[in-house]
Amino acid sequence: MSIFTGAGTAIVTPFKASGEIDFNKFEELIEDQIAGSIDCIVVAGTTGEAATMSDEEQLAAIKFTCDVVKGRVPVVAGTGSNNTAHAIHLSVEAEKLGADGLLLVSPYYNKATQNGLKAHFTAIANSVKIPSILYNVPSRTGMNITPATIVDLCKNVDNIVAVKEASGNFSAIAQIMNMADGCVDVYSGNDDQIVPLLALGGKGVISVLSNVAPKETHDICELFFKGDIEGSRNLQLKALPLIDALFCEVNPIPVKAALNLMGKNVGIPRLPLTEMEPAHQEILRRELVNFGLIK
Repeated sequence: MSIFTGAGTAIVTPFKASGEIDFNKFEELIEDQIAGSIDCIVVAGTTGEAATMSDEEQLAAIKFTCDVVKGRVPVVAGTGSNNTAHAIHLSVEAEKLGADGLLLVSPYYNKATQNGLKAHFTAIANSVKIPSILYNVPSRTGMNITPATIVDLCKNVDNIVAVKEASGNFSAIAQIMNMADGCVDVYSGNDDQIVPLLALGGKGVISVLSNVAPKETHDICELFFKGDIEGSRNLQLKALPLIDALFCEVNPIPVKAALNLMGKNVGIPRLPLTEMEPAHQEILRRELVNFGLIK
């Protein structure tokens, strides 16, 4: 069974000027997402800056999200690591804290063979009872999870059920769909490719765009599933200039800048990420105006 269908928000983590997590602001962001009809909250992922959180902070963010959401939508917790034992620890704790599913990025820096990936993900999944989504993002990790490995894991490990595909390789995505026989739920990891992936049989998107436009991102998926392909496509195309602006610097630099321009006051990213360059911020401001999100 799918963890969710539609648009899941890879939610930012708001920080105070002191650098601590701003939980009051975090609650506002979560409530805005649910009010915007989002279908899932993905906490402590790349967009949430888990890479620069301590374990205590990461687990606190997961617990807080689960406590605020209160079952209204599924909560998926990012618990992946390049250290299998560390990923198991985070995953076990996230399950205890109430997460409905896990997002497991492929090992970075040390990488792994495809057989190593199978062993890594199997060990994590077998440590918990909640379902897991594999996260294939070669641009971040320096390695690719092949279609054969993804399908093998979903067929042979009961609670590995899906993949967030951010490779941008539609030939590989089509191979997954062809080989999977329905055992793999595929989510787009790229906001500019939602409709094409849905056309191949995808379940939705894990989105950065939805931080600023939850209703519109939800609607891209909902319209498609209701058979209004033209409406879905038009909304996807309308969002492309904004999506480009949200990725003109490394994520989540632009999306945090966008939320600040919208008056959400989420703070700045933690180093080594920096504030957005002024020229890029002007492009972002223009696209937020064009999309009707600010005046």
